Amino acid sequence: MENTAKYKVSLLLLVLALVICFVLNISLGSVSIPFKGTLNAILGRGVAQDSWEYIVWNYRIPKAFTAILVGSGLALSGLLMQTLFRNPLAGPFVLGISSGASLGAALLIMGSALISSLFSYGMVNDVSLAVAASIGSFSVLLVVVVVSYRIKDTMALLIIGLMFGSMTAAIVSVLSYFTDAEKLQQYIYWSFGSVGNLSWSQLLLLLIIILIGIVLSIISIKPLNAFLLGENYAQSLGVNLKRSRYKIIIATGLLAGGITAFAGPIAFIGLAVPHLTRQIFNTTDHKVLVPAVLVYGAILMLICDTIAQLPTSANVLPINAITSIVGAPVVIWLLVRKKKMIF
Repeated sequence: MENTAKYKVSLLLLVLALVICFVLNISLGSVSIPFKGTLNAILGRGVAQDSWEYIVWNYRIPKAFTAILVGSGLALSGLLMQTLFRNPLAGPFVLGISSGASLGAALLIMGSALISSLFSYGMVNDVSLAVAASIGSFSVLLVVVVVSYRIKDTMALLIIGLMFGSMTAAIVSVLSYFTDAEKLQQYIYWSFGSVGNLSWSQLLLLLIIILIGIVLSIISIKPLNAFLLGENYAQSLGVNLKRSRYKIIIATGLLAGGITAFAGPIAFIGLAVPHLTRQIFNTTDHKVLVPAVLVYGAILMLICDTIAQLPTSANVLPINAITSIVGAPVVIWLLVRKKKMIF
């Protein structure tokens, strides 16, 4: 009972930190807007300049919400994979789903240069990239689900996922070798990741995908707790291993694949946040970890995006680099300070 109260307080503090990070994120940017002006724009009150309201509602707020969805989804998918494979180094992309999205984007961007009679440069835009990456990620997801039906060993499935990742990376390398510099640069820019390119309609679609993944994760909490002690133990508790594995794989595919399709491949969050959350809450119970990683992932992503956008500067650093540069030392420090890894 005491632990439950402590977990609720910790989660409440995380939610409060999330609200603070959200307000801070939309208050800072290349255009200097006073904090009071930002609040007036959000609340629909009069602002000193009409452009401020446009910037806040059409760029900063969608970007902040995208960061929240991306951080939450990647953190949750990382937790699912670490639990399913009982491997602290597993992340949301171990099944090759992100690599499939990258391959879809690479085929659209660099493949168009090789078969220019079928594609034109004008076909490569944010929407077509999201569609191509989605097709790539869900194609790999479909193959992984089919393979998981035939393979009972979870570790073998992990190896197969890594092989899919290596194979798609090799195809991307071949495309990179034959494409021109302009197309290659465009693909590299996409691979940096970004949370600032989504419209409200795209954001709504991403929200639906993330919500489906979250619902599948919530209904899989009991199997996830059982998987921590091994598949034999889970089966003895009456857990349907195949059905539970499908749910977890599909949830991860929706979360990681959808995010990669809309925001590009973003590293570190999915691998690190579950470990950081376990250090804070000192538990392996997924009733606590699932909501906690959702909030913690959103906070960390908002912080990284705030740093990446270089307030008062027109330059924006690659979010993929910031997540690792800012986050990796924090994880190392926490693990060394804790002296043990809770798993």
